[in-house]
Amino acid sequence: MKRTAIIFGMLAWAGFALGQQAPTPQKPPSSPPNAAQTAAPQAAPAGKRPPQAKTQPEFDAYKAAVATSADPVALGKAADDFAAKFPDSELRILLFKASMHSFQNANNADQMSAAADKVLKIDPDDPEALVGTAEVIAERTRDTDLDKDQRWAEAQKYASHAVETIETDVAIPAGTPQEKIDAYKGFMRSSAYSVLGTISFNQEKYPDAENYFRKSVDALPSQPDPVVVLRLAIALDKQNKYPEALKEANHAVELTQEASVAGKLARQERDRLVQLTGGSTPAPASKPPAGAAQNPSSH
Repeated sequence: MKRTAIIFGMLAWAGFALGQQAPTPQKPPSSPPNAAQTAAPQAAPAGKRPPQAKTQPEFDAYKAAVATSADPVALGKAADDFAAKFPDSELRILLFKASMHSFQNANNADQMSAAADKVLKIDPDDPEALVGTAEVIAERTRDTDLDKDQRWAEAQKYASHAVETIETDVAIPAGTPQEKIDAYKGFMRSSAYSVLGTISFNQEKYPDAENYFRKSVDALPSQPDPVVVLRLAIALDKQNKYPEALKEANHAVELTQEASVAGKLARQERDRLVQLTGGSTPAPASKPPAGAAQNPSSH
């Protein structure tokens, strides 16, 4: 969650800023500008046009909804009320995405998923909502679920589509530094590949899981997700690639605190691999920690 908050703070929450400019009517120039007076316009970032308010009452209602952002429940209700009052407003998606992030930060997966569904009804290509929905499905599907194959296929579809739309469906505020745009898109790719890796891992397709987890780490190398690194280690372990697995397990240990769930699992995996690569025969019950296939906290 810490990694998520840092990256979303760079750009996603800037969505609020997109709606913070009151609508201003276009005024025709008194006379056509000549070439000397006309400056070359700044190139807009690739992606969708940011949402805009059409009227002052719409803008005022949006600002009132934003003012509730400290409370996830209040923000969710405010977003619903705004959408009911302004059913055609472009700003609806900003409030639903803000609600999605707010519930995510509160670790409320059900409400986060519900907000993501509202985003996807407006824009079925939105990568944030696609990744969020895929992540909830993937992490909550168990091998004992009768509909596990359908749920994994659904999550895979959402995550794969997110990878396709990251370059085309992100509304980037004007003036956003390129490094922040790159970091945000890298985070989105990393998250999407993490979901795809988790699905492959749970399906016991370990070579595919390894590939996706490596892509997840490579998409944002400056801030690797400790859980993804740990899962990569275990995917390698499952393929008997013990030296490579030990390297990744050591990396996971470096990225985690010992008292955290992920930290404990990383150290268990490292110790097991040290025993294997050192030539000692592990105890018969020794196997990769099972809990890493779920969603352990990294901090």
